[in-house]
Amino acid sequence: MNNNDILRRIRFAFDFSDPQAVKLFSLDPASSVAMTKEDFLRRLAKDDDADFVACSDIELCAFLDGLIVHKRGLRENAPAAVAKPANFHLTKNDILKKMRIALTFREEDMLETLAEGGTEMSKSELGALFRSPTHKHYRACGNQVLRNFIKGLTNRLRD
Repeated sequence: MNNNDILRRIRFAFDFSDPQAVKLFSLDPASSVAMTKEDFLRRLAKDDDADFVACSDIELCAFLDGLIVHKRGLRENAPAAVAKPANFHLTKNDILKKMRIALTFREEDMLETLAEGGTEMSKSELGALFRSPTHKHYRACGNQVLRNFIKGLTNRLRD
């Protein structure tokens, strides 16, 4: 799954209109991403379309941070904004963490959502996804886990 797929699926899960989705990119004051409706539609285009533009890690991060602000509001006493380096990399574990934060999901909510999407997971397996990459029990989140989480989330939000 690439960033464009993730962006499409999250937008569909929450049923955001184009203007709502574009607004998310600018909700986080730390975001330096300027997204217009036309730019956003290019990122929603299919990979083989002439208008297709790949969604960068920084852009997807700005969208997810905007989703957090949209769902939870701005944090009081938030640390000062730090610009992301040019070699910034957003992992699937980071995406899952940001979704968990935005939705204020607890462990049980995450497991139920994953199960609804088709992935059965134990509490310890889930915990391994949220550990530091340097921890000995860290587990990288795969495409299928993230895909099934978003699928389960779509089922929960759309029913």
